[in-house]
Amino acid sequence: MYETLITKNIKELRKQKKITLQELADLTGLTKGYLSKIERAKKAPPYSTLNKIAIALDVDAASLLEINFDQSRDKRISFTRKHDRKRIEQLGSVADGSLYGYRYEALAFDKQGKNMEPYIIEPAFEDEAIFQHEGEEFMLVLEGKHEFIYDGETYIMEEGDSVYFDAAIPHTGKSLGEKKAKLLAVLFNYKRL
Repeated sequence: MYETLITKNIKELRKQKKITLQELADLTGLTKGYLSKIERAKKAPPYSTLNKIAIALDVDAASLLEINFDQSRDKRISFTRKHDRKRIEQLGSVADGSLYGYRYEALAFDKQGKNMEPYIIEPAFEDEAIFQHEGEEFMLVLEGKHEFIYDGETYIMEEGDSVYFDAAIPHTGKSLGEKKAKLLAVLFNYKRL
């Protein structure tokens, strides 16, 4: 449900802001055709792509999960109960159909104007996706074992281990063992419009 909502919100927000697909392409570095596919798709794009689009539209990526953009609520705070978290099942890239198997839970989806995006992430068992995006990222392993690959170097992370890195460098990771790892991830976007 949320993935369809994301793609619908991208299109609606772009139109509200009177931005053409070509202008959004210029702002994101993505092609006009790829953005058009995203707007028509039933699945959300990978987080790194979603984040580029959100920054170009001057919103938080997690706010694209909202059913109605509420401009009147208190923007200074976001309080989210465990059962109110928004899940985004990352099942693959719209562009090539490859399966990533990542699951994201947005922890502060309703806080507008934030520079940090906190998530609970359950990485896939394969490291098919290579992520690279503006900003910085912090990850803490809450459960399980996680193989983190950064700029070609591999780190095996266990419960309690953390990493803080420049997200513009190619990185990926995967769950190790029989059960998916669970990570707290905080993305910091310093390139605000």
